[in-house]
Amino acid sequence: MTAAYREVDRGPGLWVTDTEPPSVDAVQLRAERLAKLRAMMRDKDYDALVLLDPYNQRYATGSRNMFGYFLRNSTRYFFVPTEGPVILFEYPQSAHVSDCLETVQESRHSKIVWSSVGNRDTETAAPFAQEIADLVRQYGRGSRKVGLDRCSHLLALALEAQKCVVTDCQQEILHVRRIKTANEIQCLRLSMAGTEYAVAAVREALRPGISENELFARFYGEVIRHGGEFVETRLLTSGPRTNPWFKEASGRCVRPGELLALDSDTVGCFGYYSDFSRTFHCDPGRPTAQQKLLYRHAYEQIQHNIGIIRPGASYRELAERAWKIPDRFVERRYTSVMHGVGMHGEAPFIAHAQDYGSFGGEGIVEPGMVISVESYIGEVNGLEGVKLEEELLVTDTGTELLSQFPFEDSLLGREL
Repeated sequence: MTAAYREVDRGPGLWVTDTEPPSVDAVQLRAERLAKLRAMMRDKDYDALVLLDPYNQRYATGSRNMFGYFLRNSTRYFFVPTEGPVILFEYPQSAHVSDCLETVQESRHSKIVWSSVGNRDTETAAPFAQEIADLVRQYGRGSRKVGLDRCSHLLALALEAQKCVVTDCQQEILHVRRIKTANEIQCLRLSMAGTEYAVAAVREALRPGISENELFARFYGEVIRHGGEFVETRLLTSGPRTNPWFKEASGRCVRPGELLALDSDTVGCFGYYSDFSRTFHCDPGRPTAQQKLLYRHAYEQIQHNIGIIRPGASYRELAERAWKIPDRFVERRYTSVMHGVGMHGEAPFIAHAQDYGSFGGEGIVEPGMVISVESYIGEVNGLEGVKLEEELLVTDTGTELLSQFPFEDSLLGREL
């Protein structure tokens, strides 16, 4: 992928840019995802889904429009019947954005644009529901079951008033998305490659006196330059701001001998996520014994937990067999042992054994899952912490690493 923008005509309705690499069959990618979604719909006896979540919209159709805007404004939606045309209810004057997609058969104006801002939600809910109910009667198979992934409760109530059987379908959609197609895996590989360039730019720029914000700007700029779309978080911190985890990049300047930790959390090629973490040491000088201890623990946790992943293992089994965190670091453990990756952090979610009652779920590891294995090592009242994470593909026989960025020899005590 290069920085320059270009469009290539591949025939009617088939346009690509250099953020849509030719190594991915985009038409097949979209067709496979929509087919998987509709298979679930038939199995669950849905007449239709109404998708307001931009990630689900993109999964079902490949369509995106002002993605960040619609993450907070649930006013653009898709009607996806189990059989029949997919209809986009679009923001005014922007239907042309999805004209090239073979997955979208019709575009109409959204019934709920700006209704919240105009204090008119109670007025727009009924027309929204009437139109959807009419489509269900036209294209449905008789169950009148409609899945909503997210919306105002007023819209759900209005659909029920139209005699639709309204169900929250978000969990079922995420279950469909847990297994990746070959084209999705290729998107994830490309996303990872671009993100690794961005992390390399951070490592190269790291020096005393540079601010966290400057380093994050380097990271974000390289993500965009290599065809990525946006970074979900600002998790890049230095020195004492690395402990506890989940502080975000600030104007603080990095000092000599400190650690710098980052989590990539990048939405890259075709909207696919790349999620790995690294911690670096700021020269000059060598890491301290304590910094090496933290890093070796995090590295050992990652390697052990990668080693227990296999097709057929239960989520609970992975939680119980996970690396035992030393007592001094338990309180500030990361929120999961590992989690799924797709268009964002997805299913499965593997909680720590001690958290399983609160966060754990049941399931089996399957080939085609993409999983990020997490570690954060830091103690209460400790000066710094270390964040490491690897992303991998579950294969028929084991796992394959997707994240290839090297670890730090100096922090592992391997320097010559």
